[in-house]
Amino acid sequence: MNVIGKRGLIEKASKYPDATVAIEDWFDAARAANWCNLEEVRQTYPATDMVGALTVFNIKGNRYRLIARMAFRYRRIYIKEFLTHAGYTKGAGKKWLL
Repeated sequence: MNVIGKRGLIEKASKYPDATVAIEDWFDAARAANWCNLEEVRQTYPATDMVGALTVFNIKGNRYRLIARMAFRYRRIYIKEFLTHAGYTKGAGKKWLL
Protein backbone atom coordinates (compact mmCIF):
# COMPACT_ATOMS: atom_id res chain seq x y z
CA MET A 1 0.00 0.00 0.00
CA ASN A 2 1.11 3.55 -0.61
CA VAL A 3 0.96 5.51 2.65
CA ILE A 4 0.23 9.20 2.15
CA GLY A 5 1.16 11.49 5.03
CA LYS A 6 4.15 9.73 6.55
CA ARG A 7 5.88 13.00 7.41
CA GLY A 8 2.84 14.27 9.32
CA LEU A 9 2.49 10.92 11.06
CA ILE A 10 6.12 10.97 12.18
CA GLU A 11 5.73 14.56 13.43
CA LYS A 12 2.61 13.72 15.45
CA ALA A 13 4.10 10.50 16.80
CA SER A 14 7.31 12.29 17.83
CA LYS A 15 5.35 13.74 20.77
CA TYR A 16 5.17 10.19 22.12
CA PRO A 17 8.67 8.61 22.09
CA ASP A 18 7.33 5.26 23.27
CA ALA A 19 5.25 5.03 20.07
CA THR A 20 8.15 5.41 17.65
CA VAL A 21 8.89 1.72 17.13
CA ALA A 22 5.19 0.82 16.92
CA ILE A 23 4.60 3.48 14.25
CA GLU A 24 7.61 2.34 12.25
CA ASP A 25 6.36 -1.26 12.48
CA TRP A 26 2.86 -0.19 11.38
CA PHE A 27 4.29 1.82 8.48
CA ASP A 28 6.47 -1.08 7.30
CA ALA A 29 3.56 -3.53 7.53
CA ALA A 30 1.22 -1.16 5.70
CA ARG A 31 3.75 -0.51 2.90
CA ALA A 32 4.26 -4.26 2.42
CA ALA A 33 0.54 -5.08 2.57
CA ASN A 34 -1.85 -5.61 -0.29
CA TRP A 35 -5.05 -5.11 1.68
CA CYS A 36 -8.28 -5.18 -0.32
CA ASN A 37 -10.78 -4.80 2.52
CA LEU A 38 -11.13 -4.44 6.28
CA GLU A 39 -11.06 -8.19 6.88
CA GLU A 40 -7.62 -8.41 5.28
CA VAL A 41 -6.42 -5.48 7.42
CA ARG A 42 -7.68 -7.33 10.50
CA GLN A 43 -5.52 -10.32 9.66
CA THR A 44 -2.55 -8.07 10.45
CA TYR A 45 -4.21 -5.68 12.93
CA PRO A 46 -7.16 -7.50 14.54
CA ALA A 47 -8.33 -4.54 16.64
CA THR A 48 -8.89 -2.29 13.60
CA ASP A 49 -12.35 -0.78 13.12
CA MET A 50 -14.19 1.26 10.56
CA VAL A 51 -15.85 4.41 11.88
CA GLY A 52 -17.82 5.90 9.07
CA ALA A 53 -15.51 6.03 6.06
CA LEU A 54 -12.34 6.01 8.16
CA THR A 55 -10.25 3.22 9.60
CA VAL A 56 -9.10 3.37 13.22
CA PHE A 57 -6.01 1.35 14.10
CA ASN A 58 -5.10 0.54 17.68
CA ILE A 59 -1.36 1.07 18.01
CA LYS A 60 1.02 -0.14 20.74
CA GLY A 61 -1.34 -2.26 22.77
CA ASN A 62 -4.26 0.17 22.46
CA ARG A 63 -2.29 3.14 23.84
CA TYR A 64 -2.64 5.12 20.61
CA ARG A 65 -5.07 5.54 17.75
CA LEU A 66 -4.14 6.02 14.12
CA ILE A 67 -7.00 7.34 11.99
CA ALA A 68 -6.68 6.83 8.25
CA ARG A 69 -8.76 6.72 5.11
CA MET A 70 -8.23 3.52 3.19
CA ALA A 71 -8.56 3.69 -0.59
CA PHE A 72 -8.31 -0.06 -1.18
CA ARG A 73 -9.06 0.23 -4.89
CA TYR A 74 -6.08 2.53 -5.39
CA ARG A 75 -3.83 0.84 -2.79
CA ARG A 76 -3.52 4.05 -0.77
CA ILE A 77 -3.72 4.90 2.90
CA TYR A 78 -4.25 8.56 3.79
CA ILE A 79 -3.12 9.37 7.33
CA LYS A 80 -5.55 11.71 9.07
CA GLU A 81 -4.61 11.72 12.75
CA PHE A 82 -2.45 10.06 15.38
CA LEU A 83 -3.39 10.50 19.02
CA THR A 84 -3.44 8.82 22.38
CA HIS A 85 -6.24 6.48 23.34
CA ALA A 86 -7.27 8.97 26.03
CA GLY A 87 -7.35 11.82 23.52
CA TYR A 88 -9.43 9.73 21.14
CA THR A 89 -11.85 8.79 23.92
CA LYS A 90 -12.21 12.44 24.94
CA GLY A 91 -13.19 13.28 21.37
CA ALA A 92 -9.99 14.69 19.85
CA GLY A 93 -10.48 12.51 16.76
CA LYS A 94 -14.12 13.44 16.21
CA LYS A 95 -13.35 16.08 13.61
CA TRP A 96 -12.23 13.26 11.33
CA LEU A 97 -14.93 10.80 12.27
CA LEU A 98 -18.00 12.98 11.66
